[in-house]
Amino acid sequence: MSTFVLVHGAWRGQWCWSRVASALRVLGHEVYSPSLTGLADRSHLASPEVDLETHILDIVNLVKWEDLSDVVLCGHSYAGFVITGVADRIPERLNTLVYLDAFVPEHGMSMLDATSPVRRAAHLSRVDHERGGWMVKPPAVQARTHDPDYHRRVMSLSTPHPLRCIEQKLSLSGEIDGRIRRVFVEATEFASSPFRTLASELRQQDDWQVHAVASDHDVMLDEPDELVRILLAAANVR
Repeated sequence: MSTFVLVHGAWRGQWCWSRVASALRVLGHEVYSPSLTGLADRSHLASPEVDLETHILDIVNLVKWEDLSDVVLCGHSYAGFVITGVADRIPERLNTLVYLDAFVPEHGMSMLDATSPVRRAAHLSRVDHERGGWMVKPPAVQARTHDPDYHRRVMSLSTPHPLRCIEQKLSLSGEIDGRIRRVFVEATEFASSPFRTLASELRQQDDWQVHAVASDHDVMLDEPDELVRILLAAANVR
């Protein structure tokens, strides 16, 4: 059986993986889907010091202390930065990286660097200056027509994200180990997606496998069954 570590994006938490994690566990796989420091059930740990490196260490230490190996590491959106940092720190523990509608960053890049000027300004406009100016409030979520509870559920569980996490530049020691397989999942119904060009470019590269899912950005909530299929394929599970 395979080992999966699922890393949520900005403003989310372990709750967003519940259906995907349950489906994988029913099939006998080992699944970890922790909330990152300062978010969701760990929101009480939020502070001005929480940054991208904190989140990378959240996952590095989980893998080390649970003594995991041959891991399929999946990161959603912002967590593309997190899983890239993890792959730089502990490549020997990883089998596959799955970028779930996520950033694929380079050394010296922050999430604010990687996004468009319009989206960057939108993120910064939601900085909560009334509470010290070190947290970014969640953006509004447009409801999916097939799930009338989507907006209520996501907005009620989403929490502010530490600003330093999206400001801090990623530090890498070199290229990601070429023995780690890399997969990109594009959410094709994400109307304002910043990943269209990236997905198209990766399709031209032999060392990437790219999947398209008819989903909004939160693929794990919109199309959990299809995501499970992709994760199993990434782990070479038939």
